[in-house]
Amino acid sequence: MKKKYRYLGPFILAAVLALGIFVGGKLHFNDTPEKLFTTNSKKDKLNRLIDYIDYEYVDEIDTDSIVDVTVNNILEKLDPHSVYIPKREMAKVSENMKGDFVGIGINFYPYKDTIAVIRTIENGPSFLKGIKPGDRILKANNDTLYGSDFINDSVVQKLKGRKGTNVRLTVYRKSEDRIFNVNVKRDVVPIKSVTAYYMLTDDMGYIKINRFAESTFKEFKSALKELQKQGAKKLTLDLRDNPGGYLGIAEQMADEFLEDGKLILFTKNKKGKIDKIYATDKGDFEDKPVYVLINERSASASEIIAGALQDNDIGTIVGRRSFGKGLVQREMELGDGSAVRLTVSRYYTPTGRSIQKSYDKGNRDYYKKFTDRYHNGEMVSVDSIKVADSLKFTTPKGKVVYGGGGIIPDVFVPIGTNEEEAVESMDSVGFISFFIFEHLEEDRNRYKGFSEEEFIADFRVDDILFEKFVDYCIQRKLKMDFYDYEDSIKLYLKAAIAEQLFGPNVHAKIKSDADMMLQQVLELDNPVIRQSEAEAIEAKN
Repeated sequence: MKKKYRYLGPFILAAVLALGIFVGGKLHFNDTPEKLFTTNSKKDKLNRLIDYIDYEYVDEIDTDSIVDVTVNNILEKLDPHSVYIPKREMAKVSENMKGDFVGIGINFYPYKDTIAVIRTIENGPSFLKGIKPGDRILKANNDTLYGSDFINDSVVQKLKGRKGTNVRLTVYRKSEDRIFNVNVKRDVVPIKSVTAYYMLTDDMGYIKINRFAESTFKEFKSALKELQKQGAKKLTLDLRDNPGGYLGIAEQMADEFLEDGKLILFTKNKKGKIDKIYATDKGDFEDKPVYVLINERSASASEIIAGALQDNDIGTIVGRRSFGKGLVQREMELGDGSAVRLTVSRYYTPTGRSIQKSYDKGNRDYYKKFTDRYHNGEMVSVDSIKVADSLKFTTPKGKVVYGGGGIIPDVFVPIGTNEEEAVESMDSVGFISFFIFEHLEEDRNRYKGFSEEEFIADFRVDDILFEKFVDYCIQRKLKMDFYDYEDSIKLYLKAAIAEQLFGPNVHAKIKSDADMMLQQVLELDNPVIRQSEAEAIEAKN
């Protein structure tokens, strides 16, 4: 069975174009223009045009770049999610969706003129050889990795290689002021799509997923089993900011929560062929409470899971309306190392909803709809979401749901203030993390005595570090009411320190205290809180 794909992005199509590039020798340049445009197919026109430019045009032209532009222009006329992947990008894209690569297993910053290790991947090649956070990698074999003109991508390529091959690293350790050499054997390094998992309460687990790659379901199952060992009988599945990925992975994950025979989704192609996907008896978390977190950047595979559960009256969808992508892509190779991901069908939730928002007015208007949500008030109030009655559907238990433009959650959580979102953005783009890296560089020993549990319970960001961060922001022309959000900023600084010392799980745990969606889940899950709130409302009335 051919794999189906789903991706955010603005391109797609043109297998015939790439094929034509390789058969240019069939051209006859004595053909008349009339013959060119009347007796040949559309693809022959494109083939001949490229060859005419190659052989006859007055100047030397990079026809590869012309082909890329042509393909992109074709795809932009189709839909916003049909994507062209040039040959130079294929390896990186494939690697990201495969979920691993072969390398030495470090997270690093190109810091000043060197490669600075942030963290080593636990039990990875560099970890096992004693590479530490703060180490500078100066050379890989005989290749110099420092200097004012080093390029990040070329550094990565020098550290990657075939599995089992050795790379001799020259390392400078600042804390000991010494340079040493170490041989590291390259191995498979995972690119995690389950970025955090932990126990949110004594009986509720939490799993954060950032995309749906080949390895995602395996990672999810491993995390879920570990949480169940720790007593998880309920689950919060965090799909916020998740742009999607493989359709099959989303189907497998939805199957974990749905009983055998329940419809997960169905797809329909241009010929009207319908393929229905049903749950099996393999689910390990059926008949258990589940909360799914979504927001305006949750798309594609994320929406499939949210829609499948919502339409089957399973769990509770919490957050804000999702992106609205209901198209399915399939990757098609073009023969020269490039590929397209072409939209081949639409998908529908079990009640028959298409959640694809309109792209009739072109790609620019399509993506503008995303920002329009900020201006029309729907990020703050669910009542501002306007959906036509014709898009109304009903679940088996009578719950009203809507198609067109995303999944509307069962429980709405408004977006934070501009300042709150600014702090979150500084964290998500790595701004806070880079500040903390420089802070740790001053003296890593001050944190040596903390265990993970002690850090969570006892560490407090002091006013000195907070003031340094304020100065750091002001120097970089960032303006906000820092002192009105001091507690929030200090919590994010603590979380960033925890991530570099202990990893992403601790980072996520610490941030949960300021996470309004997670706090909403805890309220929904706690009948005592709900009852006290209801009594308070009744007393006011």
